[in-house]
Order: sequence, then C-alpha cells, then structure tokens
Amino acid sequence: MQGSFQQRNSLAVSMTTPPIAGACMTSAPFPGQQAQAAREVNTASLCRIGQETVQDIVFRTMEIFQLLRNMQLPNGVTYHPNTHQDRLGKLQEHLRQLSVLFRKLRLVYDKCNENCAGLDPVPTEQLIPYAEQEVSKHDDHLANQMRYAGEERREVLEVNKKLKQKNQQLKQIMDQLRNLIWEINSMLAMRN
Repeated sequence: MQGSFQQRNSLAVSMTTPPIAGACMTSAPFPGQQAQAAREVNTASLCRIGQETVQDIVFRTMEIFQLLRNMQLPNGVTYHPNTHQDRLGKLQEHLRQLSVLFRKLRLVYDKCNENCAGLDPVPTEQLIPYAEQEVSKHDDHLANQMRYAGEERREVLEVNKKLKQKNQQLKQIMDQLRNLIWEINSMLAMRN
C-alpha cells in the first residue's frame, strides 16, 4: 500500500511540471523522453488517480480513528509514556500523510478542471435516466411494433382475400374444363 502511494504521489508531482519542448525531435531515446511520457496524463487517468487518492484518504482516516480508539485517556490509569509517544508519532504521521493526500487531490481536481474547461457543460439532470423516460421510450417502441404488426396483418389479410378470389376463379375454370371434357367424351362415345 505504501509503495503504490509513493508511485501515485510521484505521478501527482510530475503532473504539475510542463512537458519538455523538443524532447521528441531526436531519434535517440533520452531519459527526458520517458519522463515526458510520464508527465502527459489524460483526464481519464487523472480521474483514476483521484479515485485512488480518495480511497487512500479514506484508508488513512480509518487508521487515524483506529489509533484514536485504541488510545487511553490519561484519567488516573497507569500511563506508559513510550506507548503514548509511539501512538502520537503514528497519529502525527497519518495526519501529515492525510494533508499530503488532500493537496494531491486538489492538484488532480484543478488539473481535471483545466482539461475540461473547453467542454460544454451538460446539466446533471440530463445525465440521469428517469424511469418515466424509459417507460415512454419503451411505450413508443411497443407502439411502433404494434403499428408494424397491424400493417403486416392487414397486408396478410389482403393477400389471403386475393388468394381466395384466385382460388374461386381457378375452381370455376376447372369446373368448366371438366364439363367440357365430359361433353367431348360423351360425343365421342355416341359417335362410336
């Protein structure tokens, strides 16, 4: 935990230094180029660093409360000065680290605001999906599906009606042909 804290702290410090001009113009890799890559941090990674910083702040605050809970009040109880000095030193160290974390969080916040300064602000209310909007969208989608199904059903009914008419016409033609063949066969039979 301490190592990751130091890494993120060094990232926050490197965010404040401006990139080196012309460092990428040479073909040989210089240590300055690697440092420049570490300095160029986008807003998403800044937000991630900010989130980790907030988590560190919460963790440090919980440790401070744990230390305070374990400390005994000097109200006539046997008092060990060495233990008290150790706990006091730990408490002061946690408070110092907490103030560093808050300064780091302020740097990240300012840098994010600076990066997002040119963006058009979107009202927060528009970013929150409301259940009514989803229901109305669902209702609109359902209404479109029902309309499409109704049109499709009407088309099927029209095609069925035309098919019945064609079947009636074919039946009439078949009956006429059958009658014609019957008459021809009857005439042939009478001739013989």
